Amino acid sequence: MSAHIIEGKKISEEIRGELIQEVTALKEKNVIPGLAVILVGEDPASKVYVGSKEKTCGQLGIYSEVHRLDENTSEMDLLALIDRLNEQSSINGILVQLPLPKHINEKAVIDAINIDKDVDGFHPQSVGNLTIGDNSLLPCTPAGVIELIKRSGVDIAGKHAVVIGRSNIVGKPVAMLLLRENATVTICHSRTTNMEVIAKQADILVVAIGKAKAIDSRFVKPGAIVIDVGVNRLENGKLAGDVDFDDCINSASYITPVPGGVGPMTITMLMKNTITAAKRANGIEV
Repeated sequence: MSAHIIEGKKISEEIRGELIQEVTALKEKNVIPGLAVILVGEDPASKVYVGSKEKTCGQLGIYSEVHRLDENTSEMDLLALIDRLNEQSSINGILVQLPLPKHINEKAVIDAINIDKDVDGFHPQSVGNLTIGDNSLLPCTPAGVIELIKRSGVDIAGKHAVVIGRSNIVGKPVAMLLLRENATVTICHSRTTNMEVIAKQADILVVAIGKAKAIDSRFVKPGAIVIDVGVNRLENGKLAGDVDFDDCINSASYITPVPGGVGPMTITMLMKNTITAAKRANGIEV
């Protein structure tokens, strides 16, 4: 039997509909959520992402500023801009598009963002809050993964979740969020022995390793929920995930496609974070 395909685009549109209502209600209280995005240099993929964030803000009624800086902008000038945005009351969220040019220290830049405006969830304090379960703005892609699972009608509590990948951006935080939802969590990575055996025990399998079609049906327990976070460009120009979708669709009960699975959720969760930050800044219950 073929798996149920989790349509990230459809779920993302559903959430955006809810966010439009939230923004409308906030505007009645004279609160307009604001997002500032900083792009340094001319990285083509980054330019596309930034354009898409700007467009989504417009669709949802969120105020947005895009600061496009020259590739040779100094770290000092970038930090000065972040300081200014930290103080700017019309801005509730600050996002610095990564990667940054080599001469800029990424960690120093992330650390400079006010934690209350850290809509990417990358600040060390945000990561600490996530780990101990305190309120913080959640990293967008991992939060999107949890929403996809929940809105597909799957109860995470009590399930064995296996996360393949241990990056700071996806692997580790998604494992923490699954723990928060009361799953039993195992993390696998490049040094894991018997990965196939461990993965095959998963009720929920989340894959984020950045290697096209690395995970096939040998890793998937019949009836498992498979979430593919990977986006890889093949030689023929097409996009593929880290999971061999065609091979796994008959083993899994639910599976995300690439493109159209986790991808659309990331920007949606960024918008949700911006609205949450605006509510908190104005003492409105979240």
